[in-house]
Amino acid sequence: MKEEAKRLFAIIDKFPLVGIAVWGDIILDEYLFGETRRISREAPVLILSYQKKEYSLGGAGNSLLNLRALGVKAVPIGVIGPDESGRAVKRILKKHGVPTDGLLVEKDYRTPLKTRILAGEENTKKQQILRIDRESRVPDAASVKQKIRRALGRAQRECDALLISDYHYGAVTDDLFKAALPGFKKSGLPVTLDSRFRLLSFSGVTIATPNEPEVEEALKIRIDDNPDELSRAGKNLLQKLRSPALLITRGSRGMALFERGKQPAFLPIFGTSDIVDVTGAGDTVISVFTAALACGATFVQAAHLANYAGGIVVMKKGTAAVTPLELKQAIIAEN
Repeated sequence: MKEEAKRLFAIIDKFPLVGIAVWGDIILDEYLFGETRRISREAPVLILSYQKKEYSLGGAGNSLLNLRALGVKAVPIGVIGPDESGRAVKRILKKHGVPTDGLLVEKDYRTPLKTRILAGEENTKKQQILRIDRESRVPDAASVKQKIRRALGRAQRECDALLISDYHYGAVTDDLFKAALPGFKKSGLPVTLDSRFRLLSFSGVTIATPNEPEVEEALKIRIDDNPDELSRAGKNLLQKLRSPALLITRGSRGMALFERGKQPAFLPIFGTSDIVDVTGAGDTVISVFTAALACGATFVQAAHLANYAGGIVVMKKGTAAVTPLELKQAIIAEN
C-alpha cells in the first residue's frame, strides 16, 4: 500500500477518538410510499394505495448520523419543537447513539418536516411525485440564544471541532456565530460550514464546502463548467470568507480545493459519474471532511477522504452515510 494511503487509513482509525459538535437546523424527512391505482374521478390526479411510511433526518440531523456512522462522537446543538416531529428526531438520534440533551425544545417552534410522496406500480421503483414542506423559524428570543450560547461554550471545551449546518431556519444566527468563533479559533479547533443560503455571512470559518450553485448564488456569477471561471470564483470566495481553505463540490465533476497561497486542486469524482441519488451528499462530504480535520489531517488529505465519501454515498438511495470500512475499501481500490 502507498504511503499516502497508509496515512489516510491512520486518519480513519482516529475517528472514534474525536468528538464533533454539530450546530444547525435539524430537519425531519418523511417518506410516504404508495402503489399507483388509477386516476381520480374528482380531479386529474393519481390515487395511491398507501403502503408504508419511513423517517430519516436532514440538515444538521443528517450530518450527526454521518458522523456516528464514522464512529465519531456527535454532539447536537439545535432546536426542535414540542411536536411529534421533534419526538421522532429524538428517537432517531437516540437509536444511533447520539445524545439529545443539547437539543432545545421550544414551544413556539415547529420542527421542520419535509414529506415526500413516492409512488409506482407493484414491483416497480417508486418515484417522488410530490413534496410538502412544513416549516417554521426558531424564535429570535434572548432565552433561546442564551441556551445555544451555553451549548457552544461546552462544545468549545469538550469537542474537537464545530460543524455548522445552516439551512436558514434560525438555529444559527450571525450574532451567536460572531460571539462563538473567536473561542474556537483560540482553542485551535476547526470550524466548518455548510450554509444553504447565507454563505457570505460566516467570514472566518476554517473551511466552507458549498456546491457550485451555492457559489454562483453567493457571488452572482455563472460558472457553467468553465475551469477558469471556477478558479476565479474559488479565489474570490476564499478572500471574501477570510478562510484558509475552501472546498467546492461539483457533483459528477468531483471537487475543487482552494488553499491560501496554493494552486487549486481539482479532484475527479470517485467511482462512476452515473449517480443514483445526491440527496444528503453534501452532509456526508462535510462530515467526513470535519472528522478528518479533527484528527489532524491536512486540507488535501481531508478533501481526498471527503471525495471518496461523496462518490460512495451518491450511489446509495436517499439520505445515506458512509462507514470507515467503505472509505478504506475505496482507498484500496484507487491504490
